Amino acid sequence: MSDKEFFNKFNLNDWIIKQCSSIGLKIATPIQSNCIPEILKGKDCIGAAKTGSGKTLAFTLPILQKLCEDPYGIFALILTPTRELAYQIADQFAVLGKPINLKHCVIVGGMDMVEQGIKLSKHPHIVVATPGRLADHLESCNTFTLSRIKFLVLDEADRLLSGQFDKQIKLIFNNLPKIRQNLFFSATITDTLEQLKEVTGKEVFLYETPSEIATVEQLEQNYILCPKDVKDAYLVQAIREYRTKNQKGNIIIFTNTCKDCQILSMTLNEVGFENVALHAMITQLQRLAALTRFKSNTVTILLATDVASRGLDIPTVELVINHTIPKVPKEYIHRVGRTARAGRGGKAITLITPYDIKMLQAVEKEINIKLTEIKVDDNEVSQIFTQISVTKSEAHIKLDEDDFYEKKLINKRKKWILEGLDPDEEESKMLKRSRKKNTKKLKKKYNNKLFISNDGNS
Repeated sequence: MSDKEFFNKFNLNDWIIKQCSSIGLKIATPIQSNCIPEILKGKDCIGAAKTGSGKTLAFTLPILQKLCEDPYGIFALILTPTRELAYQIADQFAVLGKPINLKHCVIVGGMDMVEQGIKLSKHPHIVVATPGRLADHLESCNTFTLSRIKFLVLDEADRLLSGQFDKQIKLIFNNLPKIRQNLFFSATITDTLEQLKEVTGKEVFLYETPSEIATVEQLEQNYILCPKDVKDAYLVQAIREYRTKNQKGNIIIFTNTCKDCQILSMTLNEVGFENVALHAMITQLQRLAALTRFKSNTVTILLATDVASRGLDIPTVELVINHTIPKVPKEYIHRVGRTARAGRGGKAITLITPYDIKMLQAVEKEINIKLTEIKVDDNEVSQIFTQISVTKSEAHIKLDEDDFYEKKLINKRKKWILEGLDPDEEESKMLKRSRKKNTKKLKKKYNNKLFISNDGNS
């Protein structure tokens, strides 16, 4: 099919075409042009395409078409790995399904389970859920059933089938009808392709973007080489230099851990870069509030862990910064995919220390592109280094006072209880592992000092 296929060529109902047109959607993207007709024929579908290529619409439109032909609830189940993506998908269904009074609900962790249970008991047409919370509902109540669903969608399928959600997904699959349409979508789906084919168990339509390059052409990809201990000062200077050329563009800064995310957010706020943080150690209401402020341009900088790396579509994001290069190369693709979406331009900068060279090479191999080195003003970095270091140290102290680590332990204990484990026993094991790890670090540090001393250089 042509890459410039219009939605009215898919034999979709007029009201669907009008809704698409009302939000500025007239021409289908390649993944939509290829997948929508096959899904409408009743085939299972596996769709792999670059971030920002319109994968969500590729399954939303055919589901709405089939729903209006035979409306009942619960008609479709969409599983996602992150809460934020679940809300975004639900919003798309709400907007496009408005003419038929579409009923939907979002089932994710961090929200009231009783309220969610009431919504499920009313049998909404569309359920968008994260695996953990949906599994909790299936185990704890019998006020709803998934036995009549017509569609099962795994969005970001590679993440859902990576092993992290195996127990919950097995439980969910045991509650699904054998006859259903399975739709699997992701930007990096190749690793789990065979696994997905086994899940469907029948003829599957497979669409993969015909490109060796995993990121879009409109994305400018750079790295900054910096000493490890001075990385935060380089980050601040990179933002300052970007802001001299672009005052309005939104920025997402990715970190690897919740603690780093919170510390860096506090540090940047103190040095004049107002931002909001998004990570797993804050409540779901705080996460939604942070995302809302960022989407509405009330705040133009978002600090986030990989909870924000999958599927989020925020058109105003023009720069993505990796404060820490991701350990898994394909996660880089998802992170930088938050910008340069739907044909727009964008820029990605990754801070690299001499210890990260191998990981940088792994990323370049994964995306089949060489990142370009850019320089920041070293003199400016040296002038702000002390201020940034002191501010970050103060943030560490404040985080201790805010009982951040106590909250983390409470969350861990909740998780252990849900998994049927003894929280006291698991906490004891965790403390033993931590002591063992710290002992190894001390030994290594001592041996290094001893080596230097014996060498006669200290």
